Amino acid sequence: MEMSLQRTSSENNSGRNREEQEPSNKETTMEAPASGDDDQDLEEGFKRRRHTRHTHHQISEMESFFKGCPHPDEKQRKALGRELGLEPLQIKFWFQNKRTQVKTQQERYENNLLRVENDKLRAENRRYRNALANALCPSCGGPTALGEMSFDEQQLRIENARLKEEIASMSGPAAKHAGKSGSNSYCNMPSQNQMPSRSLDLGVGNNNKNNNFVAVAQAQPAAMVGEIYGGNDPLRELPLFSCFDKTLIGEIGLVAIEEINRLSLSGDPLWVPGNYGSEVVNEDEYLRVFPRGIGPTLLGARTESSRQTAIVIMHHMKLVEMLMDVNQWSNMFCGIVSRAVTHEVLSTGETIRYDGACQVMSAEFQVPSPLVPTRDNYFIRFCKKHQGQSWAVVDFSMDHLRPGAITKIRRRPSGCIIQELPNGYSKVIWVEHVEVDDSEVHNLYKNLVDSTLAFGAKRWVAAIDRTCERLASAMATNIPQGALCVITSHESRKSMMKLAERMVLSFCTGVGASTANAWTPLPSGLEDVRVMTRKSVDDPGRPPGIVLSAATSLWLPVPARRVFEFLRSENTRNQWDILSTGAQVNELAHIANGRDHGNCVSLLRVNTQNVGQNNMLILQESFIDATGSFVIYAPIDVAAINVVLGGGNPDYVALLPSGFAVLPDGPGLNGGPGPICEAGSGGGCLLTVAFQILVDSAPTSKISVGSVTTVNSLIKRTVEKIRDAVSLDGN
Repeated sequence: MEMSLQRTSSENNSGRNREEQEPSNKETTMEAPASGDDDQDLEEGFKRRRHTRHTHHQISEMESFFKGCPHPDEKQRKALGRELGLEPLQIKFWFQNKRTQVKTQQERYENNLLRVENDKLRAENRRYRNALANALCPSCGGPTALGEMSFDEQQLRIENARLKEEIASMSGPAAKHAGKSGSNSYCNMPSQNQMPSRSLDLGVGNNNKNNNFVAVAQAQPAAMVGEIYGGNDPLRELPLFSCFDKTLIGEIGLVAIEEINRLSLSGDPLWVPGNYGSEVVNEDEYLRVFPRGIGPTLLGARTESSRQTAIVIMHHMKLVEMLMDVNQWSNMFCGIVSRAVTHEVLSTGETIRYDGACQVMSAEFQVPSPLVPTRDNYFIRFCKKHQGQSWAVVDFSMDHLRPGAITKIRRRPSGCIIQELPNGYSKVIWVEHVEVDDSEVHNLYKNLVDSTLAFGAKRWVAAIDRTCERLASAMATNIPQGALCVITSHESRKSMMKLAERMVLSFCTGVGASTANAWTPLPSGLEDVRVMTRKSVDDPGRPPGIVLSAATSLWLPVPARRVFEFLRSENTRNQWDILSTGAQVNELAHIANGRDHGNCVSLLRVNTQNVGQNNMLILQESFIDATGSFVIYAPIDVAAINVVLGGGNPDYVALLPSGFAVLPDGPGLNGGPGPICEAGSGGGCLLTVAFQILVDSAPTSKISVGSVTTVNSLIKRTVEKIRDAVSLDGN
């Protein structure tokens, strides 16, 4: 009996050994020690390594899981192992190897970029050395020694020679172009003595002059965001990506998605309280959690970070669609995005739309003031669906790929997590994280920019919230009939709001510091006033003519809310609006546009004795949030507004918008340090005043000095009236 039990146990053990030695399936093999009496062979057999090969199905499933979750926890590893017939330890090792592979590919890609940049610098260095070796003495024309002139002077002489060569190479084509189209080119403008004198006259004391102002104002069309691409776009020549680059960018995008997800959901110590009541990234903790980052660090720049969470009235997929469509995105954030373009679509998504979508974009971000330089960025936008109904949209800079580019901003992974809520709303967690050199920002706006309210997450989320409220108002059907001055017809409201939206877009394209669009800067003669011009030829809805845009910014020791209410109210409009010539202004109709009573689209009439102005109305839109407020308006003809109120197409209605941007101020602007004041709180505010005025209905006309002088006078008098009125009201 005992021998029988031993034999049975031995057979069982040998059977288990055979099972362990034989592969359980085709994809798994293990090399066991060879059997035999030779001790040396036995020892060598046990030293042989154990190899595991996964099937194509297992690898495909793990690759798919890795895209959504590169760091599975123990529970996820066990579940995936049961599904694929693998041990959790095998799953763990595969994911570790995959993460290492992605990081290695990323490092190789970055090293290649740095190597190319290094080669460029070496070639440029050799060119400088050759130029220095061949430098000539300015006195005798002979060769000069290196020590006879300073290094700066040598660089200037080399640059001067290069510019002369460039001018010489361009002079031939420029002369041919001038001969063919000299009458339509600003490059061939005659001297001031040859220019026809077409001064803009806006005198208030003369009724005929006021009539001229109203007539030209109502003839100029509104400028859409898309029109700016016809101008001088510095991002027009950008590199396209090879198939290898696209695959690698997809891998980097997954790393960026993981980073933005962790930044969105983490708390202390990764996020700490900022100086102005906001959350900022703890840089030491960030470098510990993300030691490699994405792309080289921008030298000489400061880090700007912020995070904001909000519940918005919009379905999560609609919001994802708006973020991934460049036109909808730039329209929704028109106060922040002065221009945007998609250069290349690398992927449109996998089985689900936008899941894995990747596109190359460039954009220019602005503050509504000519005193704050725009932030020019070239980046990849990556979209990925998380488990459940949660999406991530992330941007990360690729500026180092632009040939010869000198950038002052680099976006670390920035973007948002969008989560579906049961009631159809969405929860948005927005993260902005950039490296930026903002040394050129005017001191008036320095504190606002440093506080992150100028470009930070709070402003982006506020823009989304306003868009959602605006869409809800446009679709509202429960408006009480017979309400005073309220437009109740759905078609009328839709058409009116579409016209107002076009007016706001046109205002935003000309109020900031951007010059990479259809506007051409002009010398204003005043240090604090920025003047630009543009011409329109055969543009639907925009009659031909020359338009001047003038803008200036100033600080007022008055709360931002008080300034906003003063500018938007029809009861106080005659205190600053030269167009109203001191007459009373009545509200004929309005459309509520949000929770705040100041968020609305209004139709105003000026009760003037001037017969020539009886057919003119004023379309106005005003809105306010915690990051700032706007009051934008434009004269409009009665016949045109009747078409709009009848539900007609507003695209061909001529608009020439002017208006105001009121932003919170920062500490130190009112005689000492203090907390930053939001748009609705006390303290002071930063006011930007901007006008667009039609100078001449002939697009080929030239701008005279008198036109610029008159516009400067107009904006200066308006600012004085506003300052006096709000200061008196405050007392």
